[in-house]
Amino acid sequence: MTYRKLNNLAGWLLALLAFILYWLTMERTASFWDCGEFLACAYKLEVGHSPGAPLFMLLQRLFALFAGPDAWLARPSTRAAYAINLLSVLSSALTIMFLFWTITRLARKIISPRSMPDRRQTLLILAAGIIGALAYTCSDTFWFSAVEAEVYATSSLFTALVFWAALRWEAIADEPYADRWLLLIAYLVGMSIGVHLLNLLTIPAIAMVWYFRRKKTSPQGVLLALLTGCLLLGIVQFGVIQYLPILASVVELFFVNSLDLPFQSGAIFFVLLLAAGLTVLLRLTQRKRCYALHTAVLGLIFIIIGFSCYIVPVIRSLANTPVDVNNPDNAVSLVPYVQREQYVHPPLLYGQDFDSPVTGVKEGKPFYYRQQDGKNHRYIPAGARNEYTFEEGSLRFFPRIWDNFEASHQAFYRRYLGLGKDESPSAKDNLSFFSGYQMNWLWWRYFMWNYAGRQNDAEGQGEPRNGNWISGIPFLDYPRTGHIDLMSDPYRYNAARNEFYCLPLLLGLAGMIWHFRRQGKDAFIILLLFFFTGIAIALYLNMSPLQPRERDYAFAGCTYAFAVWIGMGVLAIEQVLRKVLPRFSLIPAFSICLLAVPVLMLKEGWDDHNRSGKTLAQATARNTLLSCAPNAILFTQGDNDTYPLWYLQEVEGVRPDVRVVIMELLNADWYIDQLNYKLNDADAAPMVWRREDYMGDAHNYTSYYHHPQLAEDRFFDLYEVCSFIGSKQSQLRNRAGEAVSYLPSKHFSLPLPPGVQQQPAVMAEDSSRLYFSIPGEGVQKKELAVMNILAANARSGWKRPIYFNGSYPNKEDVLGLSPYLRMEGIVYRLAPFTAGDYNAAARQVDNIDVEKSLHCFTSLYRYGGAERSDTYFDEKNRVMLMSYRINSVTLAERLSTTGRKAEAIRLLDKMERNITAAAYPHDELSVYMAEAYYHAGAHTKAARLSLLLAANLRRDMAWINDLAPAQQESTAYDLQRDTALLQRLAAAAREAGDEDTARHVQGTSGEAMPAIQYKPSLH
Repeated sequence: MTYRKLNNLAGWLLALLAFILYWLTMERTASFWDCGEFLACAYKLEVGHSPGAPLFMLLQRLFALFAGPDAWLARPSTRAAYAINLLSVLSSALTIMFLFWTITRLARKIISPRSMPDRRQTLLILAAGIIGALAYTCSDTFWFSAVEAEVYATSSLFTALVFWAALRWEAIADEPYADRWLLLIAYLVGMSIGVHLLNLLTIPAIAMVWYFRRKKTSPQGVLLALLTGCLLLGIVQFGVIQYLPILASVVELFFVNSLDLPFQSGAIFFVLLLAAGLTVLLRLTQRKRCYALHTAVLGLIFIIIGFSCYIVPVIRSLANTPVDVNNPDNAVSLVPYVQREQYVHPPLLYGQDFDSPVTGVKEGKPFYYRQQDGKNHRYIPAGARNEYTFEEGSLRFFPRIWDNFEASHQAFYRRYLGLGKDESPSAKDNLSFFSGYQMNWLWWRYFMWNYAGRQNDAEGQGEPRNGNWISGIPFLDYPRTGHIDLMSDPYRYNAARNEFYCLPLLLGLAGMIWHFRRQGKDAFIILLLFFFTGIAIALYLNMSPLQPRERDYAFAGCTYAFAVWIGMGVLAIEQVLRKVLPRFSLIPAFSICLLAVPVLMLKEGWDDHNRSGKTLAQATARNTLLSCAPNAILFTQGDNDTYPLWYLQEVEGVRPDVRVVIMELLNADWYIDQLNYKLNDADAAPMVWRREDYMGDAHNYTSYYHHPQLAEDRFFDLYEVCSFIGSKQSQLRNRAGEAVSYLPSKHFSLPLPPGVQQQPAVMAEDSSRLYFSIPGEGVQKKELAVMNILAANARSGWKRPIYFNGSYPNKEDVLGLSPYLRMEGIVYRLAPFTAGDYNAAARQVDNIDVEKSLHCFTSLYRYGGAERSDTYFDEKNRVMLMSYRINSVTLAERLSTTGRKAEAIRLLDKMERNITAAAYPHDELSVYMAEAYYHAGAHTKAARLSLLLAANLRRDMAWINDLAPAQQESTAYDLQRDTALLQRLAAAAREAGDEDTARHVQGTSGEAMPAIQYKPSLH
């Protein structure tokens, strides 16, 4: 069999092997984070969050059709998520195939550059490709994205395909029509914009491929080619992606507002004008025989054709789909959608420090909303996206500690850099944060997860306990993590503890060195790809600390590039062994590399990447929706609270009558506007506001102003307050002379439902109303929007049940309403309530609906695979499981205090079975469960759990005690917490009369043990 046939066959076989691996470990339904949103938007072709992924959505929709007849008509389907997830599996498998062919192409240029490889050379080249491709197959970041409905698997496929196509062009560049491959690359780059922008970072490396193939190499030429590649990247990133929509919006505004033509007419004219201009330019370059310019124009055309998939969100937004984020239904609103204007844009080369004084506000780009009243139609200016200005002397070049509006970030900067309370940072501090945190913690650590090893799945911020890279070699790991084997069992036996002993890293470094020595130009191209998909991203993102999740997926491209060098490492090892075993060097080299890298990575990574038994996102969304009464309004917070609900409503058709309202989006006028319309079976949200009261920058912030004639502690009816704020006659003049609305009070009341007012028990003074107060000196638009909904709903007689999602245990106090929130399973319901639920004197609701919650936990809820002992849940999943444990313990305590101890024990036992210790190991919060068992009279079960927790706490204290002094400072709070929890466990046991357990928890001396003095010899 020829080399070409073997190479093609091996590539397809590797793709099949990767497909099987990813299919076996694929999550069978929706995952947390953005996956639920992508599934919902793909299934019915809806509009997801900015900047959208229209091509990815279309591909997902195509795969959804394989789910069966229901999916063809976008009817409720439980199989669609499975089919759509297969897109990521297939994309990842094809990525491995193209990576293999990339490695073999580069290896062949070294092993047999001018002739067809012989049998030995063929096997050597294939061995390099197999090891490199399999290493990337089992890498942590890529494997994680391969088994869920996210964009990163498909984006990686475009990266692999584009880079392979560049090498394919290089191989045949002297043949006629070879430059068709360049046009294919341009088209793929344009299409990839509709998936993710990461693929654009291959452009500088591709420019170097072209330069080394077509030009005579010189230092000046290399620099010029590199700058040209960066220029091409900028042309696509800014010229195509941003300025084409901007120009279309300018023409659209002129046609509609100045010429009084219909909506979309200007955008259509611009598209036709652009097409005509490119056609003329194409014909002109052809007539003038300007081959290079003609090819460049063709490339631009193909990029624009690929980018044209962005017409999809405009078309679907015009249909007012249930999910319609940012409402980009015209060329004007498409601009902020594509430019991600709702997100914070950090400074790159020049800007502020976190403590730079704000000197004013600079008016930014104006924004508009559509208004149509009969024959009149206009784009109405609704304000501008203002930008803060800072004191000139406080600005600097290369700002890295820039976030001066998030208090937690400012505190982190000071703590990390060791700055005093009033100490200003310096340029050195910026560089220190850049190198120590952004480069080391937010890039190098992620890279090392893939090819050295990982400590655990807990998100960390530089402390020794969480999220570090490790190798499994004690003297390398100890300075950062201490002795991991001393840690408590949940950390010591964490499934994400993967130890590769740096073997993949070492093999890749050997391959890199060998590659530079044998083929420096190609090695430089791979280095460029590694730089732009790794370090350059860290430079561009300029990430602030305390990110809501680990961001390793953003750097998958550099791990891809390094996998090429892992393949080259096989050739380096074989060359060394050839000196010892000249005739048999290939087999031991391949075997050693196979066992030391991909096999080891597969063994270590299987347990924490196998998500085949996990359905927690689907189960939690189902449990949340089924906990709500019919026609309810459900307020949610973040992504994991919301996106699974979207998936369940839009794809599986579960409880479409529940109106999901996302608190964070209530600052956006387009989102408030959508609340006025019915979605699916959910009625519009009641609202006091008129449209002009929330559109644009109206009521972005409303300050409290105490009127001298009003008592400061007086409670006002909330409906009247909302009407007052919306009235132009009740405005004040600010210092700039502008009329602004204000909040006349911080104390409000709502009328209780008629049925409650008729109850004698609540007819005492003021008991016919619900009273609450806001804590601050004003409210943002989102808080004022909630107040409007509550006021309108109360005025209508509480026709709509109001709920707040409780998936996260640290529930925020929304507008001071906590006293009126009642736990119903894992959600919290706002009044109304019956007379027996309300304490008029304390003005507080009985905070648990015992019967409903008991029914939820024992009969209604599903637990997403947590009832199995072989299902892995990472930290973010365990956060979602936490609410089940906490709320069930709260319910069990209530049952015990009301004499229903047998039911409390059964409830706790059921939760122990439904959330196994294997799925979610008991942590410090389980102390409350041990106490609940004691209070219910189940002393044996309480003692068993107490001893388990005490052992883990003592191990944790031993690990802390063994750390280096500087690391012990960062864990001082943990040591105090462990000591307090041991004392609490002992007190609970002693209170229940279980002295034996209390002594074991505290130690034989009867006093709490502050630490175990265990000093391993290595220390």
